[in-house]
Amino acid sequence: MSEIPIEKFAWLILFLPLVSVALISLIPGIKSRPRVSAQISIAAVVVCFLLTSILYFVLQNSGQQQFPQITATWLQVDYLRIDIGLKLDALSMMMMLIVTGVGGLIHIFSWEYMKGDPGYSRYFACLSLFIFSMLGIVMADNFLMMFIFWELVGISSYLLIGFWYERPSAADACKKAFLTNRLGDFGFLVGILLVWATLGHRLNFDALKQYLDKHTLEFAGVATAAGLLVFCGAAGKSAQFPLHVWLPDAMEGPTPVSALIHAATMVAAGVYMLCRIYFLLDVSGSHALEVIAWIGGITALLAAVIAIQQNDIKRILAYSTLSQLGYMVMAVGTHGPTPAMFHLTTHAFFKALLFLGAGAVIHAVHHEQNIWKMGALRKKMPTTFVTFTIGTLALAGCPPLSGFYSKDGILGQAMETHHYGLFILGLLAAILTTFYMFRLVFVAFYGAPRSEAADHAHEAPGMLKWPLIILAVFSFIGGVIGIEGVYGKFFEPEKVEHVASWVDGIMAPINDSPLAAAFGILAFLAGIAAAFAFYWNKMVDPLPEKLGFLSRLMRNKFYFDEFYEHVLIPCTQEALAKLANGIDRWIIGGFMVRGTQGTTEFIGRALRLVQTGSLQTYAFLLVAGVALVLYLILAR
Repeated sequence: MSEIPIEKFAWLILFLPLVSVALISLIPGIKSRPRVSAQISIAAVVVCFLLTSILYFVLQNSGQQQFPQITATWLQVDYLRIDIGLKLDALSMMMMLIVTGVGGLIHIFSWEYMKGDPGYSRYFACLSLFIFSMLGIVMADNFLMMFIFWELVGISSYLLIGFWYERPSAADACKKAFLTNRLGDFGFLVGILLVWATLGHRLNFDALKQYLDKHTLEFAGVATAAGLLVFCGAAGKSAQFPLHVWLPDAMEGPTPVSALIHAATMVAAGVYMLCRIYFLLDVSGSHALEVIAWIGGITALLAAVIAIQQNDIKRILAYSTLSQLGYMVMAVGTHGPTPAMFHLTTHAFFKALLFLGAGAVIHAVHHEQNIWKMGALRKKMPTTFVTFTIGTLALAGCPPLSGFYSKDGILGQAMETHHYGLFILGLLAAILTTFYMFRLVFVAFYGAPRSEAADHAHEAPGMLKWPLIILAVFSFIGGVIGIEGVYGKFFEPEKVEHVASWVDGIMAPINDSPLAAAFGILAFLAGIAAAFAFYWNKMVDPLPEKLGFLSRLMRNKFYFDEFYEHVLIPCTQEALAKLANGIDRWIIGGFMVRGTQGTTEFIGRALRLVQTGSLQTYAFLLVAGVALVLYLILAR
C-alpha cells in the first residue's frame, strides 16, 4: 500500500473531471474543436476508472475495508470545523467503479451518437461536470461535503436534461427536475441540521457512528424524524413516491444522458446515501426504516403499473428505473443495505445497456421513439437486438443473469424479515416488469415493420456497438463475480460465509432463500407468458380496448402531474403567499419595523417634554429629584 500514492490518486480521481470541464469551457481553442473536447472528457473519465481500479485492487489485496482517512480542512469557526474529506472504503470504491466505468462507456457511446450536434463541446463539458459531482458524493466523508456535491449533481442534471433548451418540453423538464429535487433537498438539509445538533455538532460519518454507539439514547427521541428528513433527499434524487414525477420527463435530454442519469449517477445517489448513513436509520426505537420500506414498495409497483401502457421506448425504461429504485429503497427499509447495493450495481449494468440500446434504435429509425412505429428490428439490428434482449432478461430477473441474483436478494430479504406485504408488492412488480419489457421487445424487434423508418433501419456503427457488448457481458455475469460478497463483507462481516466454488455462487439464491427464488422464477415465467399472449405479432395494442378507463389512467400516469399542477401547487402557492404576506405585514413590517420606529418616536417625544429651555423647570426637576433620592434613602 505504501508504494501507491493513495492520496494523490484519490485527489486526481475527484478533480480530473473538473479539470476537463475547465479546459473545454474556458479555452476557446478547445471549445471550438468539438472532437478534441470529447477526447479530453473521455480521457478524464477513463483515467479516473483506471486509477480507481488500481486503488480497488490494492485495497482488496490488503485485506482491509478502507484506506486511511484523507482530509483537508476547509474552514474552522469556534467548534465548527468543515473538512473536505475523501472516504475510500469498499462501499465508496465499488460505487466509484460504477460511476467511472459505466460513465466511461456512456462517454464513448456519446462520441458517435452526438456527432454533428451544435452543442457537442458543451455536452461533454456537462458530462464531465456530472461525473465530478457524483464522485464528490461517493467519496465524501461528511454530510456537508456530500450536500455540496448533492446540489452540484442537481445543477448538472438541470444542464443535461435541458441540453436542447430550445425545445419548450426540454426546458420544462429540467425545471421540473430541479424544483422537485429542491423539495427533497430541503428536507435533507433540515435532517442534516437535526443530526448535527443532536449528535454533538458532528458531520463526519465515522465520528457520528462512534458518538452514536455511545449516546444512542440522546438520538432515540429524534431518530425517526431525522431519518425521514434525511430520506427526503433520497426520495428526490432517487425519484420515490410522491417525488417521482420528474424522472420520466428527464427523457427530454439526449439518450446517453438518460443512461447516465438512470444507471450510473443521479438516481443511484439516493440509495447510496441511505446505505452510507444506514447506522443513523437502524437505531433502536426508530420507525424510519419501516416508512422507507413501504415507500419503496409502493414506488416499485406504481411505476411498473404505469409502464404497461407507455409507448415511448425511453419512457418505458424510465418507469422501469423508477420501479427498480423502489426495489432498492425497499431493501434498505427491510434492513438490507447489502441487497440494495448489489441490485444498484447490477442495475447500473443492464439499465445502461437498455438505454444505450434504445439510443441505438432511435438513431437507426431516424429519432422515432414510439415502439408502435418500429417492428422487425431484430433482422435489421442483430447486435443491438441480442444485447438489448440480454438487458431485458437481466432486468426481468431471468436466471442465471445478474438481475435474478440481485432481485432475488431483495425478495429474500423481505421474506426473511417477515415483511410479507412488501414481498407481495415486490413479486407483483416483478411480474409486471417482465410483462412490459417483453411487450417492448416483441413490438419493437419482432413482427412486421410499422413505418418506413423501421423498414430501412440499419445496425449501429462500431463506436455504438462496443459499449453495448461490454455492458451485455456484465449484465450476464454480474451476479456471480463476487459483487454481493464485497458488500456483504462491508455491511455484515460477521455473517459472510466463504463460497467454496463458482457453482455455489450460481446456486446461492436457491440455497439461501429457495422459496423467494422459486417465486421469482415463477414471476418471470408468468410475465413473459402474458406478454407473449397479448403482444406476439400484434400490430396495435390490445390492452386499451380491454382495460378501458384503467388503460387511460396508466397512460396518463394516474394524472399525478395534473393533480400537482392544478390542485396541489396552486393551493400550496396560495397558502404560502398568504403566510408570507402575513409575516411581512404583521411581524416584519408591523412589529419589527413600525414597532421599533414607534417605540423610538415615543421615547423621543417623552424626552423632548423635559427639554423646555426654562430655568424654573430645570430647578424644579432638580429639587424634585433630590427629594425623591432622600425619600428612597430615609424610607429604608
